[in-house]
Amino acid sequence: MTAPEPTAPNNQNEPPQLDPELRKRANAALLKYGGARILLFIVLTVVIQGVATLIGAPVPLVMSALLALLVAFPLSMLVFKKLRLEATRSVGAWSAQRRARKDWVKQELAGR
Repeated sequence: MTAPEPTAPNNQNEPPQLDPELRKRANAALLKYGGARILLFIVLTVVIQGVATLIGAPVPLVMSALLALLVAFPLSMLVFKKLRLEATRSVGAWSAQRRARKDWVKQELAGR
């Protein structure tokens, strides 16, 4: 007596599941990276203002902030590389899940 052949599961009718934990991780990673970048920007603005005050050349706060913004962007990509890669990976995985779910919905609607 032979065992019955396993049948392939009918995945066409079941939607791909979205992992809510993955969404939380993606949001947390984005918040960490965004917060670190904002903190770097604020620290650079304060440092520029402090240096300008120490050398006796007052600089308007807006100018210090603009200079800090120009410096913080490339610096944050180098300094916070690990946070940036973590955020990119988690958002990419979450996006892939959402895309698979959307494709499934389109296929279901097209079949009706």
